[in-house]
Amino acid sequence: MFPGISSRSIQTARLEIAYLQAGTGNIPLVLIHGNCSSSLFFQSFMQALSATGRYIIYAPDMRGYGESAGAPVDATRGLRDFSDDIQAFVQALGLPPFHLFGWSLGGNVVMQYAQDYPGTLRSLTLQAPGSPFGFGGTRDVQGTPTWPDYAGSGGGTANPEFVRRLAQGDRSDDAFSPRATMNTFYFKPPFRVSPELEELYVSALLRMKVDPGNYPGDTESSEHWPNVAPGKLGVNNALSPRYLNQASFAHCSAKPPVLWIHGADDQIVSDTSMFDFGYLGQLGAVPGWPGAEIYPAQPMKAQIRYVLEAYKANGGAYSEVMLAECGHSPHIEKQDEVVGLFTAFVDTH
Repeated sequence: MFPGISSRSIQTARLEIAYLQAGTGNIPLVLIHGNCSSSLFFQSFMQALSATGRYIIYAPDMRGYGESAGAPVDATRGLRDFSDDIQAFVQALGLPPFHLFGWSLGGNVVMQYAQDYPGTLRSLTLQAPGSPFGFGGTRDVQGTPTWPDYAGSGGGTANPEFVRRLAQGDRSDDAFSPRATMNTFYFKPPFRVSPELEELYVSALLRMKVDPGNYPGDTESSEHWPNVAPGKLGVNNALSPRYLNQASFAHCSAKPPVLWIHGADDQIVSDTSMFDFGYLGQLGAVPGWPGAEIYPAQPMKAQIRYVLEAYKANGGAYSEVMLAECGHSPHIEKQDEVVGLFTAFVDTH
């Protein structure tokens, strides 16, 4: 652990959750990591936050990640398993209303939490969140399904070679390895963390529970291109628009102020995502693409903005900050800027 950060675990009403804790202040911050990562990706960020002396910071590992239990994810509930886990975690800690920060998948999880547990948040920060209409399988800003069975989303869309290398504990720099995937897509090349941090992050990736109940999930075949449809278990299926539609976020009964931070060069959550079958088909990377009229690229950032504008129209407030020369991990790539933006936002609320 980095100096000033302790590694802990707590038995909640749902499962045993491992978490990192830092800071001696009295303003609680809870940080939720993304897919294919863990709380370890927050250590440097937590150090910087705790240096202010104002905050006490908690970063749990979600189920199936890091040191937390690998309980199966019921994808038919969307992200509610994760949302309920956060609620059980903060209840076990006895936290008062707190500030919630979610990165990538964690951004969608915290949006779900805000809907499921209104009145418990002081503010909500979304860093490089996924689309409120799930990952893959939608065609416009309103989240219209591309196919009736949501083909092109879910557990079957994960690169099988990446999944194989994860399961084998591959620490190489070969194509499709966890290390190469992280350095190519989590960050905007040529950005690279220190060798020590890189080893820490690779270790975090390799701690993921790789099985049909967790990552990436089970899959079903489809008659529609690209011939894979979502199953019912695991995190990638929970992110499928078959089960995840967060348009109702715009109508939360309690509307905490929202800060949306994202990188201008994000290759994962993008209107031209390198992980979206619609865009990959357009590039010729996946054979048989039926064309943009039938299967366009998913406009992920436009969908986020669409839902946040509806949130604003219904009485909420949000601000958007796009960071130049930055990929999918602003708190790592642009740590000083994100610390400044986040603390200014938190301190205002």
